[in-house]
Amino acid sequence: MALKSFIEVRPDSHFPIQNLPYGVFKPETVSSPRPGVAIGDFVLDLSEIASAGLFDGPILKSSDCFLQPNLNKFVALGKPAWKEARATLQKLLSATEPTLRDNANLRQKSLLPVDKVQFLVPVAIGDYTDFFSSMHHTKNCGIIFRGTQNPILQNWFHLPVAYHGRASSIVISGTDIIRPRGQGHPTGNSPPYFGPSLKLDFELEMATIVGPGNELGKPIDINEAADHIFGLVLMNDWSARDIQAWEYVPLGPFLGKSFGTTVSPWIVTLEALEPFAVDAPKQDPPPLPYLAEKVPRNYDVSLEVRIKPAEHTDSCVVTRSNLKHLYWTLTQQLAHHTINGCNLRPGDLLGTGTISGPEPESRGCLLELTWNGQEPLSLNGATRKFLEDGDEVIFSGSCKGNGYNIGFGTCSGKIVPSPP
Repeated sequence: MALKSFIEVRPDSHFPIQNLPYGVFKPETVSSPRPGVAIGDFVLDLSEIASAGLFDGPILKSSDCFLQPNLNKFVALGKPAWKEARATLQKLLSATEPTLRDNANLRQKSLLPVDKVQFLVPVAIGDYTDFFSSMHHTKNCGIIFRGTQNPILQNWFHLPVAYHGRASSIVISGTDIIRPRGQGHPTGNSPPYFGPSLKLDFELEMATIVGPGNELGKPIDINEAADHIFGLVLMNDWSARDIQAWEYVPLGPFLGKSFGTTVSPWIVTLEALEPFAVDAPKQDPPPLPYLAEKVPRNYDVSLEVRIKPAEHTDSCVVTRSNLKHLYWTLTQQLAHHTINGCNLRPGDLLGTGTISGPEPESRGCLLELTWNGQEPLSLNGATRKFLEDGDEVIFSGSCKGNGYNIGFGTCSGKIVPSPP
């Protein structure tokens, strides 16, 4: 018999009892942040559940991890604590368990309508790394900038390429993104352009939230890497393509990327995603031994991007892709990150890079969709080469099957003008 909650959950909801993603929220603007999980159209306040003594398993009964303003202490506890918490919460929320169901006072205190709370970035992110793990995205970008002769550089097939990003400008879904200012390519003999970016773009990504880290100098084994991943979020790594193109040689992305990165409120755990695991693409040439997994896996997460142009009230789908298209897996990204002895820490964020599929309609950014502005998109009568002020970009992601959905909600942001 399928697990069912005493809370009514719509059939199309992203948040059935089989999901229970974690986030951090404030019940009111003046309240302190606290952890919660999503169930249907509600947030379950984990600080209230902990204070009521309902986390009574051997690991969590004496822990104050759910009385913190972020999830770092909880994610640091590792897989046994995550499994214990999930089992406790699924039991408490199940239709057959009276402990919460029949306690009107506790229900009122702990179950809050999701549209009445304020969400925050769910972890304190010490470090942020962005990978470049989609072969389709890599190839398209290579053709755009270097031509068809050598679109993918030799090293890309041997290691998960990445750069170190800026953690301070990672913001929660719904936060406005100010159009960045910077330099662009000179025209002829003139000085470089300086001013608001003229090629502002979204990047359809997901990101790993690191759980337990590793000691400095001690890499994480590839076949143990999944134990260091707490879960995944949706991520929009906004990009100023003109600033990026002028600055990135020889050292890589800087101001073209660091002005803003948006994440979704909910972290969906790997345990919730387990039923949607799929075989990863075959890698040719075979990866070096430290990247060779016994069972290489991706996850079947359907992804969609909508743009609501500034001049319209309705949004328009511009791309549909899937996490399963990644060439380098989440676990390979994490293991490679540590192979030189780099120490990851709880709450670190590892972006996948733009997730593009093999079809033109599955390209994960405007750079690809418009072929660097040469083929403008039509959006309900509006046309776009890149994002304009007032445009809103909305990501969504979900797994469908097994009689329920596992979803991430949405990850959205609106472009506002540069200050004068």
